[in-house]
Amino acid sequence: MDSKGSVLMQRYEMGKLLGQGTFAKVYHARDIKTGTSVAIKIINKEKIVKVGMMEQIKREISVMKLVRHPNIVQLYEVMASKAKIYFVMEYVRGGELFNKVTKGKMKEDAARKYFQQLISAVDFCHSRGVYHRDLKPENLLLDENGNLKISDFGLSALAESKQQDGLLHTTCGTPAYVAPEVISRRGYDGCKADTWSCGVILFVLLAGHLPFHDSNLMEMYRKIGKAEFKYPNWIAPDARRLISKILDPNPNTRISTSKIMESSWFRRGLKSSKASRIAAAAAINGCTNAKEAILDAADTKAELAKPANLNAFEIISLSAGFDLSGLFEEGSGEKKEIKFTSNKPAKTIISKLEEVATRLKLKVSKKGGGHFRFDGSKEGRKGVLSVDAEIFEVSPTFHLVEMKKSNGDTLEYQKLMKKEMRPCLKDIVWTWQGEEPPPAPPQQEKTEFQTSSQVAEFDFDDRLP
Repeated sequence: MDSKGSVLMQRYEMGKLLGQGTFAKVYHARDIKTGTSVAIKIINKEKIVKVGMMEQIKREISVMKLVRHPNIVQLYEVMASKAKIYFVMEYVRGGELFNKVTKGKMKEDAARKYFQQLISAVDFCHSRGVYHRDLKPENLLLDENGNLKISDFGLSALAESKQQDGLLHTTCGTPAYVAPEVISRRGYDGCKADTWSCGVILFVLLAGHLPFHDSNLMEMYRKIGKAEFKYPNWIAPDARRLISKILDPNPNTRISTSKIMESSWFRRGLKSSKASRIAAAAAINGCTNAKEAILDAADTKAELAKPANLNAFEIISLSAGFDLSGLFEEGSGEKKEIKFTSNKPAKTIISKLEEVATRLKLKVSKKGGGHFRFDGSKEGRKGVLSVDAEIFEVSPTFHLVEMKKSNGDTLEYQKLMKKEMRPCLKDIVWTWQGEEPPPAPPQQEKTEFQTSSQVAEFDFDDRLP
């Protein structure tokens, strides 16, 4: 099935092998319907189950669903057969940024452009509670227009991975790019650790070599721990100041991504005006002039004000009939997420969620794109209970709502949802995940989602060669 010229799911014509690792191969492929090039990552399910990597693959799928950004490689589709899992992804044809780095230092303006796009994407990931944890030039791809795309979220972590101290504890990443607090194994803030890696990347782009390098690994770790490195004489003073603030061995005083974006070196070349921050973001994401930046900003504002749209695959993958955990294991424990569908407009759903939050004494914060967060008013067994809610638009009057615990105790979350939240939301709920929808009124026009019972019986094995 992996061979060149074969057709996957009667849709993707398989092409040449692009790369391979221990558990996966990546192929170039062509969408037969549209002629679009894609990259298909084929994962051997038996191998990952054998070495206990089910959670890592599921996490990678969850993360790539969360991080849709112009400077991040997009995941289009996930499919599975009995033996394999298929990731259909954006094909980025410009190769790795690493290939440019091996040729030596870059001109300052070119390095700045890549760094602007990198920080824009990393800051977006952090706003969605995602930490990459393996940022390096090999994981930064370039498209045909020379724009940067972050790839390989296999080692990424979600905010819910934090332990009770609010920190991550898994030591991972590539040694030369890893923050000192990750090496020390004391627990670390994922945002701060990613920021450090971005600082190392910036140094490499400007200097043409690594800031921390030694044939003795322990000696290299010592240098990283003390941020002991030297600047080449061609790196400008303002770039040095920024790098020094990023490569601060103390994570508590290390500069944040938002402060990086406000720095004079970072902002050079970006239009300065009243809407400078919005225009800067638009320019970073590939706009070519001020008018385009303003239009892009307006589109961004409009996008933040409405729920995310779902394509057919996403509807299936979010439904009860395609729970990803079924790809990896038999049976499952109590779920940390709950989904329901509603045939009410988005405004009605949002208004109801806010009303219920007030009644249950939960603090509401809006994150944009139909994404909300509810925080409890008191400490629970494992800190303050927090619930993320996201509204997905299937049609203007049909939505899917996903609610999941982002912090706190799972039993407290389940009690809140079952005993308090569910009864309060009954006015807007059409059907809860895993339950049969009510019969449609005689004159009601059926939507694609009303075949959810058919979706529940859907077997991916039937759609694969």
